[in-house]
Amino acid sequence: MFGSLSAANPITSRCPFLSKASPMFMKRAGNSLVLYAERCPVMGGLLQSASSATSEDPHRVLRPEMKLSGNMGSVQRVPDALRASIGACPFLKEVHGRAIHTDSSKPSTATADNTRSTNQSTSGSTSGKCPFSWKDLFLNTVKGGIGQMINLVPAQMQSGAKVFDYQNFFQDKIQAKKKTESYRQFRVVQRNTSSFPIANVIDNSNHNHCDSRPITVWCSNDYLGMSSHPKVINSTMEAVRQYGTGAGGTRNISGTSPYHCQLEAELAHIHHKEAALVFSSCYVANETTLTTLGRYIKDLVFFSDEKNHNSMIEGIRNSHAPKEIYRHNDLADLERKLSRYDVSRPKVIAFESVHSMCGTVSPIKDICRLAKRYNAYTFIDEVHAVGLYGQRGGGIADRDGLCDQLDIITGTLGKAFGVQGGYIAGSAALVDFIRSYGAGFIFTTAMPPMQAAATLTSVQILNSAEGEHLRARHQAAVKQMYAAFLDAGIPAMPTPTHIIPVHVGDAGLCRKASRLLEQKHGIYVQDINHPTVPLGEEMLRVVVTPHHTDTMKKQFVQALQSVWQELGISFKEPVPPHIACSKFAKEYGEWNDYTESPYLAQPVAIKA
Repeated sequence: MFGSLSAANPITSRCPFLSKASPMFMKRAGNSLVLYAERCPVMGGLLQSASSATSEDPHRVLRPEMKLSGNMGSVQRVPDALRASIGACPFLKEVHGRAIHTDSSKPSTATADNTRSTNQSTSGSTSGKCPFSWKDLFLNTVKGGIGQMINLVPAQMQSGAKVFDYQNFFQDKIQAKKKTESYRQFRVVQRNTSSFPIANVIDNSNHNHCDSRPITVWCSNDYLGMSSHPKVINSTMEAVRQYGTGAGGTRNISGTSPYHCQLEAELAHIHHKEAALVFSSCYVANETTLTTLGRYIKDLVFFSDEKNHNSMIEGIRNSHAPKEIYRHNDLADLERKLSRYDVSRPKVIAFESVHSMCGTVSPIKDICRLAKRYNAYTFIDEVHAVGLYGQRGGGIADRDGLCDQLDIITGTLGKAFGVQGGYIAGSAALVDFIRSYGAGFIFTTAMPPMQAAATLTSVQILNSAEGEHLRARHQAAVKQMYAAFLDAGIPAMPTPTHIIPVHVGDAGLCRKASRLLEQKHGIYVQDINHPTVPLGEEMLRVVVTPHHTDTMKKQFVQALQSVWQELGISFKEPVPPHIACSKFAKEYGEWNDYTESPYLAQPVAIKA
């Protein structure tokens, strides 16, 4: 459209904007100049009027296929409504005055005097007042690559056709979430290393003032409070002083420090493996590992538990390898699906040791037995178990002595270990393969040395006598809390692990219960809704730490009873602590007399 315009053209030189542009720029700008023309106080009105007139009579005004030549001679019909806009611009006034007329049979009446008058006007009051910077236009035009210009105003837009409205799409999707009570609003929590698990919640809805009030946190995945451990904090500070705050690059480009190497060796040790590899998160570790396996192992088939974490689901999906989804912890269903494939075909069984929401534990030993029978590789996610179980803190497999039967073990450094990051552990060949081919590892900036140092200290502590003692205290606190819930009629779902799901079953009620607990009782426990859990399984996910006191537990139970009554949520038939303990022991093992807590000796009665 603007192909013949250039700063050297005597016509173009009349425009304060175009006169600043080089011939090379004008050649490359192409039709993207229209985008700026729409914002010009003169051209904007011209284009808008032309668009409106086109929809009424497309034969009367400028058509997309008409090209503007140097003297504008090919454009011959201009509506009367546009004459005022044309005359307001010194540039267009001269061009159109000489070259365009409403009747092609009549010559232009422009004269040399008119031209001189326009030149004076341009150089006078109008000169330099164009609102656009040629530098901005130049950058916008060439940023996609010199020589490759994009037509920013296609013919459909010029003719007024309907285009996709991005912002309305985003807003509609947000409104849909709000209608289903699944829209998430983040609480701003100010943690304090000296008072864990007590923190402050910040209300910044008033931008001129932030209110802060104390809360007791009952949903943190900092399961053992290791983020506040003095030795972990000191390791972080020492590393910051020596290495600074960042890694400086990927692991391949100056990002590997001695702390990274020591941490990977320690992680391999707690899982009884040859090697380990650290990632920015366990989400990235899971996704990268599964995607890489599926892309490079020919004819590989995945067998995935239906309740696997999203990181595993996405890793399998992104690999484009075929998959079979088996029912949660259903060995018969898993074997049926395995038996459909030739024993020589590569297979990977992917599952979690501890399910993050319901707290169930996978039958690891039996899955390993099936894997051996059908020649399958095993991939286990121990995210919610590492640090919490096993003599070394290596998770459920470490506790049950099954690490040698598992091929790939993944874990997080951001929950029980109290820092940030993720990792895989396995054979030296497997780890080196992922290190060499896994894009999520290769192209990601390395974990900062201070973070690696803090994690190393935390892993070492939990692989010591102090770690064993902390785990024992943690398990005792969990069992005490569970028994107290049953005694009070709170619908806590039975679980063999540290996660206590309190069933609500309605997204709206679940959200209200969480808010009432915070606002009226100073207790923060997050409501869990879709898509984290299926619709109808909404819950409060309670996490007990060794640092929650008996007084805190009693206050929590009383607060839940009050909120349940206020919202009309159903109670369960109360179960006395000694009966709850016996029932739990039959299903999940001994309680080791942890029910002798002074708190449990005084059961909490349900209010009338």
